[in-house]
Amino acid sequence: MGAPVQKTFLTCAITGNLTRPEQSPHLPITPQQIADSALEAAEAGAAIAHIHVRDPETGRPSMSIDLYRDVMDRIRARNKQLIINLTTGPGGRFVPSEADPKVAGPGTTLIAPERRVEHIELLRPDICTLDLNTMNSGGEVVINTPRNVRKMAERMKAVGVLPEIELFDSGDCHLARDLFAEGVLQGPGLFSLVLGVKYGFNASSETMFYARSLLPPGAIWSGFGIGRAEFPMVAQAWLLGGHVRVGMEDNLYLSKGVLAKTNAELVLRAVDILRNLGAEIASAAEARAMLKLS
Repeated sequence: MGAPVQKTFLTCAITGNLTRPEQSPHLPITPQQIADSALEAAEAGAAIAHIHVRDPETGRPSMSIDLYRDVMDRIRARNKQLIINLTTGPGGRFVPSEADPKVAGPGTTLIAPERRVEHIELLRPDICTLDLNTMNSGGEVVINTPRNVRKMAERMKAVGVLPEIELFDSGDCHLARDLFAEGVLQGPGLFSLVLGVKYGFNASSETMFYARSLLPPGAIWSGFGIGRAEFPMVAQAWLLGGHVRVGMEDNLYLSKGVLAKTNAELVLRAVDILRNLGAEIASAAEARAMLKLS
């Protein structure tokens, strides 16, 4: 760490689960739309597609294994090299009821950790995310206890899927180091620094520099910003020796007031920033080699 990597791979986060269809008519919703958007992002320069799925009828977040399978099959039918990264984030949100905070209120998604990785065990993508954050998120709380994280990590290891460890604040970094020391996770590790989520790491150069300093030696990492911080953090991550991520999960705009029509537009903007800085963009095949994926 400390100098720009020889080649930089881009992750495109296609749709997420917090951005809403009413915020943009261009947000991919159906399996066909999500797969097509991932393939377009790959053509634009993305080596990794980070996938959430949504109910095709309502546009709301879903955890349907059939929808994940549908998206993966559509991508693989047309592109064998693109690295597929499935989320395991859904299922960790708790909203206390007003009458009794011990009781879950509307909006709670909290489920057993085993259920949050069922689709990983069945579909075996190249990568899956492993969120280490327990934090306030808007008016709600995200809960990923060390015990539940260990359970999910063990199941990922058992099926040979590489975890991308998502870090939202400094405590997450310390938890990650403990999990590596215990052997629950195996080094040097693949990490993602998430900046700009309210009450987590703020999206600034100083914060990314600090967060990077907390990673284990030799770690492979990406950094990204939410909303208006997306493109500034593309440049900052590269300058600090990291890889980058963009996509409609994190940001819907190309510039102030201008909605991106496709994820590919966001990828192309990031590619342009990186090349202007002197970066070389890694292909999916090259990213596979960096991450030691088959």
